[in-house]
Amino acid sequence: MNQVTFQGTPVNLSGHFPKSGIPAPDFTLCASDLSDTTLASLKGKRVLLNIFPSIDTPVCAASVRAFHEKAAGLANVVVLCISADLPFATGRFCAAEGIDGVQSASFFRNTEFAQAYGVAIHEGPLRGLAARATLVIDEAGVVTHAQLVEEITDEPDYAAAIAALQGE
Repeated sequence: MNQVTFQGTPVNLSGHFPKSGIPAPDFTLCASDLSDTTLASLKGKRVLLNIFPSIDTPVCAASVRAFHEKAAGLANVVVLCISADLPFATGRFCAAEGIDGVQSASFFRNTEFAQAYGVAIHEGPLRGLAARATLVIDEAGVVTHAQLVEEITDEPDYAAAIAALQGE
């Protein structure tokens, strides 16, 4: 079991956060058009998973903006912004912000995603949501970068994630 903090208060997470060098756990998420997005459908591309609690918070919104700016133009890369938010909420945000270089995905129909990726919050005010994390998965489906952000209200290490996407 992993632990992070939310505004300094410890929060236990369930599941096992993937480590670099292992195959990424399979997933099925709800895409912005309500279709299924699976890890298998992204094979052959480098994938950045930007996992966060809710698009309706400043830090989560900032991460979507930052990865849109820093990673969306990279060749053979898919940036997948994942939360429990309904696809309509992330769609409205991205439309209002002019963000079209990232894909949003929701685990509202597949809550086992948060458990499989070790980011499931089952206690406190954010229960039912995911902790903040970034993972980079290579073309073969192997995790090459994994950051579970220690304080949920902090932004992820953008530079490390982008470097992993670029194979550095």
